[in-house]
Amino acid sequence: MNENDLFGLDQVAQFLDGTQALTLTFTVLSDKDNRYKWIQRTLIRFKYESLKRQDKGLIMRYLIKISGYSRQQLTRLITQYRNGGRLVRRQRTTHGFRRRYTNDDIQLIAFVDELHDQPNGYALKKLCERAYGLFMDSAYERLATISVGHLHNLRKSKVYQRCRMAYTKSKSKACEIGGRHRPAPQGLPGYIRIDSVHKGDLDKRKGVYHVNAVDDHTQMEIIFTVKHISEHYLLPALEEILTLFPFTIKGVHSNNGSEDINKRVAQMLEKLNVEFAKSRPRHSNDNALAEYKNGHIIRKQFGYSHIPQHALNK
Repeated sequence: MNENDLFGLDQVAQFLDGTQALTLTFTVLSDKDNRYKWIQRTLIRFKYESLKRQDKGLIMRYLIKISGYSRQQLTRLITQYRNGGRLVRRQRTTHGFRRRYTNDDIQLIAFVDELHDQPNGYALKKLCERAYGLFMDSAYERLATISVGHLHNLRKSKVYQRCRMAYTKSKSKACEIGGRHRPAPQGLPGYIRIDSVHKGDLDKRKGVYHVNAVDDHTQMEIIFTVKHISEHYLLPALEEILTLFPFTIKGVHSNNGSEDINKRVAQMLEKLNVEFAKSRPRHSNDNALAEYKNGHIIRKQFGYSHIPQHALNK
């Protein structure tokens, strides 16, 4: 049936229930002006003002389905129709809020930051106030009244980042556990390198960990497998490893992982009078021997595939 043949509320209800076909003979969905006119014609045709509350809800559902507007938008349009008797499209011609601070102001902020070595927001605000109030520089007129919070917002803008981008080096965190130096066995056994190898994840389940300990001089290697890389599992493994070597352990060298660099491991080695050392920053060769053994021995002997943690219970 044609849309213009929908005069009764029963037919509208059947259409909304999907039991009655409908053919649209107009192109209101692609043109806002025609859509407003169609909504007005529909309200007049069904005498919306005189309908009951339930029937008004039915017409509202019909308008939502055909026009594609939300319920809130149609409520505003119906209110406009009830107040004025017709619908008029009000085209918005403004472009939102006007910008108070221009690109020139942002570039000026970048210039001041470069001169004063990136001061904090409060100091930058005072510099702008001083430049305008004391030295009468008109370029700082708008920046003289800017807030500290908005200064940080402008610093995040693309205009500012194109003018100036400040980079700071990452600061190392001081850790008193272990010394940072290159292992120096001096041709004597008893200086071991230690590292851990993870057997990967499968279906969000962790695999086991191999703890690999290699003597620097004799190349003797002992491997332990633990469920988790935590102090509860790692400390007994380390104690067992140190007792299995046939010579006195004089030094232990590891990477900077928290599983090795912690107070409990340091206390255990201190009781045994064993020197504890860790790799230096930007010196990847400090623990290269253990890393080499991880791939050449452990990966080839135990494979690359996942080993579940429950396998250690068998």
